[in-house]
Amino acid sequence: MNQINPEVWVKLAEVGPSGDRLAARLAVPGITERLQCALDTNHHRHLLIALNLSERELSDTQTRGITVITRELVTTGQEAARYLDIECQDAAGHAALDIIGGELAENLAQQDRPPNEIVERVLAKWRRFWSEVPKALLSREQLLGLFAELWFLSFWLLPEVGTERAVERWRGPFGARHDFEWQGRSIEVKAASSSRGRIHHINGIEQLDPPENGELFLFSLGLREEAGAANTLPRLIDICRSLFESNPEVLNHFEIGLARVGYSPAHDDEYAMIALRVAEEALFVVKDDFPRITQNEFTAGIPAGVEAFQYEINLNAFDHLRVAETPKGAAPFL
Repeated sequence: MNQINPEVWVKLAEVGPSGDRLAARLAVPGITERLQCALDTNHHRHLLIALNLSERELSDTQTRGITVITRELVTTGQEAARYLDIECQDAAGHAALDIIGGELAENLAQQDRPPNEIVERVLAKWRRFWSEVPKALLSREQLLGLFAELWFLSFWLLPEVGTERAVERWRGPFGARHDFEWQGRSIEVKAASSSRGRIHHINGIEQLDPPENGELFLFSLGLREEAGAANTLPRLIDICRSLFESNPEVLNHFEIGLARVGYSPAHDDEYAMIALRVAEEALFVVKDDFPRITQNEFTAGIPAGVEAFQYEINLNAFDHLRVAETPKGAAPFL
């Protein structure tokens, strides 16, 4: 991922703005000459895109800590021009602004969309995370779990029920007991990366309890970390965004879900270093002899003083409960 070199801002501060002129210089000169970094007299950081006469204006005040307006500006060494002016008003967002600048530069270099559309798309992606930067990295277990949920969402559920219903059913990030829930069905999603096969960590005594009026299924995704693998969490998130971009309401719900589980695009470089190969996909029905511990095991109730309950299950010997290995095979259950 390209981003603005922090040294650019250091050099701008050394020059400093003059009067009503912003101090400006190219943001990522190796990629595009359309994007500039600038500093004003309040030491606010700006990203500037000079507009041609035919290019549309843009105004955006929805993103906390950052604004976009179109205005005439004078920068050092240049004549007045009409710019898309992206202003960062919060110093806590400087690191994120550098990443956003790199993404804008890459999109501007492609020259396949007008600047107003590029800025709208990039800021929409960041809007949910801006106020939470910096944010801790997801743990390896959290990353694999999120990858598995998005894999199920995009390749299993969405083709069968459509984008709107698929995203609505992703309930885990919003406090639901199971990762996916709808009338008569719940699905718990688990990633398995052990060389021993389908080994899954269960969090809590209620996680494998079925819904009150319906069935529970467990989706098991076998993953292997391999340097040559094509799948990464950022790439899968980009695939999801491309599937949802035609429906802003669905895309917004998806972005809220990502923010709720602790994902931030500020760490995409780190996440992209974990390349994953999907080794196995399987959907199991949770019934009969499915390995699990439930509250029914404790006739006298959970022992006093027990506050957390975690355990592992091994599904290698439970193929008789497997109902699908492909999305098409799972269609009757979705």
